[in-house]
Amino acid sequence: MELIDAIILGIIQGLTEFLPVSSSGHLEIGKALLGDNSVPEDSLLFTVVVHFATALSTLVVFRKDVWEIVRGLLQFRWNEQTQFSLKIIISMIPAVFIGLVFEEQLESLFGGNIVLVGFMLWVTALLLYLADRAKDTGKPVSFRNSLVIGVSQAIAMLPGVSRSGATISTSVLLGIDKTRAARFSFLMVVPLILGKIIKDLSSGELTYEGGQSMVMAAGFLAAFLSGMIACTWMIRLVRNSKLTYFAVYCLIVGSLALVYGLLT
Repeated sequence: MELIDAIILGIIQGLTEFLPVSSSGHLEIGKALLGDNSVPEDSLLFTVVVHFATALSTLVVFRKDVWEIVRGLLQFRWNEQTQFSLKIIISMIPAVFIGLVFEEQLESLFGGNIVLVGFMLWVTALLLYLADRAKDTGKPVSFRNSLVIGVSQAIAMLPGVSRSGATISTSVLLGIDKTRAARFSFLMVVPLILGKIIKDLSSGELTYEGGQSMVMAAGFLAAFLSGMIACTWMIRLVRNSKLTYFAVYCLIVGSLALVYGLLT
């Protein structure tokens, strides 16, 4: 992988992990445009590196929230922090189940299937459009809601469905306060990302080619910095009901992906 390719894909990962435009869909499109030789299908190590970068950027942006959660858990009481942590665990159940049971089926969808990506981007556009028009009742995330949001996160494992778009849209459609919805959406994915990284590291399938340190570092830095920017920006956008702009974007990119996929 070339240095410039690593930077481009790192920026794509960092921005689209938080912006509701589907990181998986954009990475599939990016791979198709850059060519299979530039981004090998087995570049698992690079994927691990950029995903770790975005998880770290989330922890940095929400460092105060994370510290409050850790401090609350150490009190060993049924407090707000303990309840929030349990809701995060509940939200992970659908994605963990789907990921473990249907791992091979899911992986088969990530092979340059641009037509599928295009259709799923249309689905993301519809969700964002509906969420922008939903009334904000100011409700907190309940235990029942956390499971529903977790189901939407599991569906977002399909390439082209935005994880943040699906989870935030679901939260808002349930009437949850928009700022709480964004906070819950971003924090709920951190344990899943770290769990996936640990799984990949223990699989023994990671390969490292000599001289790739600079490439990995460039991808990590690009994903980390762009992730911090996108995460902070997205919180403001959700609060100010600006999701329709991303709905239009997903509709356009999805349409272009469909045309590209059908003609190639």
